[in-house]
Amino acid sequence: MLKSLMVAKAKEELEQEILVKEGEKQKYLAEKAPPLNTSGLSLTQLQDLCRELHSKIDVVDEERYDIEAKVMLNTREIKDLNIKVLDLRGKFKRPNLRRVRVSADAILRSLLGSKHKVSMDLRANLKSVKKEDTEKKRPVEDSDWRKNVEAMSGMEGRKKMFDAAKGPAQ
Repeated sequence: MLKSLMVAKAKEELEQEILVKEGEKQKYLAEKAPPLNTSGLSLTQLQDLCRELHSKIDVVDEERYDIEAKVMLNTREIKDLNIKVLDLRGKFKRPNLRRVRVSADAILRSLLGSKHKVSMDLRANLKSVKKEDTEKKRPVEDSDWRKNVEAMSGMEGRKKMFDAAKGPAQ
C-alpha cells in the first residue's frame, strides 16, 4: 500500500512538472517570438515581413552552426587528449628508487622541525644475543656433518638413506 501511494505521489509530481515546463516554454516563446499579425497588410508589407523573418532565421542558423562547430571541436580535442593520456599511461616507466639512509633523529627533525629535542636510540631497546652460545653449537654441527658424509658415501650409504626414508613412512 505504501508503495502504491508513493507511486501515485510521484505520478502527480511528474504531471505538475510537465505542466510547469510547458508554461515556461509558452512564456519564453511569447517573449522571443510574438504572434504575427498578417491581417490587413499589403503585399509589400508581407514581403518585408518575410524578408525580416528570413534574416532572423539566418542569424539563428549561423549561431547554431557556430555552436555546433565549437562542440565538435571540443569533442575532437577531448578524444585527442584521452588518447594522449592512454599513451602516456602505457609508456610511463617508473624511475629506479634509491635507498637513502636517514636516521630516526633526522626524520623526527624533518617532521617536527625545531621542536624536536629528544634523541631516539632505537638500538637500546633491542635484545642482546650472547655470541658464546652460537659458537659452542657450530663445531658440534660441523663434526656431525663430516661423519655423516663419510658414513653415507658409497652404495651402502645410499641404501641406509633409502631404508631411513622408507622406515618412518610405514
